[in-house]
Amino acid sequence: MNDLDEKTIKIIAKNRKARHDFTVLDTVEAGIELLGSEVKSLRVGKVNIADAYAIIEDGNIILRNLHISPYKMANRENHDPLRARQLLLHKREIRKLKAKTEQTGSTLIPLSIYFKNKLVKIELALAVGRKKYDKRQAIAKADAQKKIKSALKKEI
Repeated sequence: MNDLDEKTIKIIAKNRKARHDFTVLDTVEAGIELLGSEVKSLRVGKVNIADAYAIIEDGNIILRNLHISPYKMANRENHDPLRARQLLLHKREIRKLKAKTEQTGSTLIPLSIYFKNKLVKIELALAVGRKKYDKRQAIAKADAQKKIKSALKKEI
């Protein structure tokens, strides 16, 4: 196998609202504990991460409000779409995240879910909520950057 086969990444879903509503301080990649019908549903792309968030309880990181639609072919073995799912991280990473959330008053939100090789991974962000005026400033800054880039392209 070559390096491309070993590191294939297929993005399932992105939380586009997250970078608008939050200021991302740090990101971490975590595994996620799933049932078989959930993985099959993810392969079809039936997931919504817009309202999802993670909390730390009893030394574990639990992901809540992640909606994975039931897999149609799973019949009685199907899963609850909004069940709490455990994220898989090393204990020292969990301790670091817990300390950072307590110090800065930040939250843990998922940015994206993707397949890395055959494993389902989630990009988790340590983020602080933005106020309404911060959002306006971020939009104005992005617009200014776009105008600068377009002006530079016109010159060339």
